[in-house]
Amino acid sequence: MTIPGKLLTTAMAVMPHTDINQALKTALSLDIPFWPQLPNYSYYEDMYVQAAEHFPGILLDMENKTLRFSMDKFIDEFEETMSHFEDLEYFDVSPAYSSVYHKFLDVDLVDRPAIRGQLEGPVSFGFNVLDQDDRPILFDDNIRPFMFEIMAKRINVQLKKLKEKNSNAFMFIDEPGMQFIFSAMSGYGEQKAKQDLDLFFSTIDGPRGIHLCGNPDWDFLLGLDMDVLSFDVYTNAQVLASCHRSIKSFLDRDGILVWGIVPTGIETFEKENLDLLAFKLNTIWNTLSNKGVPLDQILNQSLISPATCCLVNQDKEKTVEKAFQLTKRLSENLREHHKLI
Repeated sequence: MTIPGKLLTTAMAVMPHTDINQALKTALSLDIPFWPQLPNYSYYEDMYVQAAEHFPGILLDMENKTLRFSMDKFIDEFEETMSHFEDLEYFDVSPAYSSVYHKFLDVDLVDRPAIRGQLEGPVSFGFNVLDQDDRPILFDDNIRPFMFEIMAKRINVQLKKLKEKNSNAFMFIDEPGMQFIFSAMSGYGEQKAKQDLDLFFSTIDGPRGIHLCGNPDWDFLLGLDMDVLSFDVYTNAQVLASCHRSIKSFLDRDGILVWGIVPTGIETFEKENLDLLAFKLNTIWNTLSNKGVPLDQILNQSLISPATCCLVNQDKEKTVEKAFQLTKRLSENLREHHKLI
């Protein structure tokens, strides 16, 4: 197992900062750091835009901050993309699309228990990017397989770079749109998604897993062939308790769970404190333990993180930074309580 557990800390990458150095300093304050994504600094730093780099057919409007797709442009650019198809470096995030990523790669990270990267996942990307007919490109049977293949290349090259900095590097595939698979109105059903995602994960180097803040079918998600699952337990605690069999199966496959528990919105953050959050997590873990998931297994295969990212706070990065600090204190409290220190 290369991803550590024992309630160490990490966080999701989207941050509200406009100062690159401060954002990187905040990310490096956690046990398992990552390179921040900073859409308030530049639209290039938006997670969908970063994933769209070198994707043929993309219409990127920096002035109006829109990202769309054109089939005519795809046809024009397809040959150029294919000419680079075996050049893995071509599919990495360039300095133009994330200067902080390249600053992160310049940091000495070898002594960290692990480090982490991320890329927007194909399901969410495909739902979010609309074509010339205002139709999500995920629904296009010709574009969708190519999109999954491109995203796999982008994930693999980033993980390769990160492993050169720390052998325990791993990847989050950010999938905020995953929950929409299970809507009757999605137009992209669970069976097709399972088929696509199984093939997708078979082409991605590990360790890798999914991060999302929504509420999908947890049994479906926990059954995918991945190494780590990061989720918002602050919002979804009651739902997760009913998935104890799938959680046990995931942990038995050496999976790591990242419990997003510290809220980052101003109002919710001000309602909480260390003791309340520790009580909430311990209650969930004890409930799972009573249903047959050993507590020691949970503790040894878990990380702690903020519950969500937050770009809408009026105080910009201040509450988010407080949430990172509270996440660290909560981890120390729980690790001491459960004798993991």
